[in-house]
Amino acid sequence: MKAIAIVGQKGGCGKTTTAQNLAVAAAAAGQTVALIDLDSQPTSANWGDRRKAESPAVVSAQVARLRPVLDAAEKQGTTLVILDTPPRTSEATLEAVRASDLVLVPVRPIINDMETLPALRELVTLAGSPPTFVLINAAPPQGTLYLEAQRAAESMGFQVCPIVLHQRAAYGYAPGGGQGVTEYEPAGKAADEIRALYKFTQKLLNSKTIKQVNYAEI
Repeated sequence: MKAIAIVGQKGGCGKTTTAQNLAVAAAAAGQTVALIDLDSQPTSANWGDRRKAESPAVVSAQVARLRPVLDAAEKQGTTLVILDTPPRTSEATLEAVRASDLVLVPVRPIINDMETLPALRELVTLAGSPPTFVLINAAPPQGTLYLEAQRAAESMGFQVCPIVLHQRAAYGYAPGGGQGVTEYEPAGKAADEIRALYKFTQKLLNSKTIKQVNYAEI
């Protein structure tokens, strides 16, 4: 069983949207998926209540119960766990990072989000430095602002995900029906982005050494 933690220090950076959509994409690819909501405001759990599909399984858990929940998921044959964390640096975020094989840090290409990255780098280091990638989210469809944000993240010592999530209406509409964008608008650009992101994460998780992955081929 593999685990991906979606972390960020600010609300609105896209953690929950990323977690939900990755979970749906993984389930569609045939994985047995558990989305674990560690936030005291259980947005993902509420989204799960609105879903009509059985997969992914959505579980609301307190951080003190994270290890038993992960153990139970593995015993039930879960192949991928996605951890949706609170919008701040907290014990829940720290434990989620410790429990994960891969960490994604969604940030919008704005200064308020970018300024949170140094604190997250310290937290990731404290948690044992699992492979961590900054994911630019809610980028304007036009222009190169996302490139500036990627360069800024790299200058802070982060690896950067080559997939960029843009501002698209589907990301806002899909959760209302408990859907991911690949379900809401399968042929849309948002769905293409999420499928590419899922493929990227799987290449990483299935590689023996993440640093040896040729990102140009992903």
